[in-house]
Amino acid sequence: MGELILRSAVVEELPAVLEFWQVAAENENRPADTSDAVTAMFRRDPDALILAVDGTEIVGTIIAGWDGWRCHLYRLAVAPWRRREGIGGLLITAAEERLRAFGGTRADAMVLDENPAAHAIWAAHGYRRQPEWSRWVKPLARGR
Repeated sequence: MGELILRSAVVEELPAVLEFWQVAAENENRPADTSDAVTAMFRRDPDALILAVDGTEIVGTIIAGWDGWRCHLYRLAVAPWRRREGIGGLLITAAEERLRAFGGTRADAMVLDENPAAHAIWAAHGYRRQPEWSRWVKPLARGR
């Protein structure tokens, strides 16, 4: 193990991030991540994708999105062989610092209902489930 560094991703790492998510992220209940989608996110806000890197190995990710009004956290993922080392908490803290710098006052996190390990880390960092809200989704077809 080398020194753990938290930093923004660079465009050349996007394929490796997609590969990392196949191993470290919950993928069953969501549309597949695509290179086009991740590249579009990166082009819009290149600092939104924060990586935890040990040497040349990606061991964690979080996306800290800011739309100018709200703060959204997505794709917190830690390599299975590196969990319980505090990497997820460091990523959450880094994301919150980024969002505070924009003037954000509240962050929301996308967390699967059936992922109790994820519930635990978010709760440990002060997040709570908001029972009065439901997430409504609609896939958007291109050209419509």
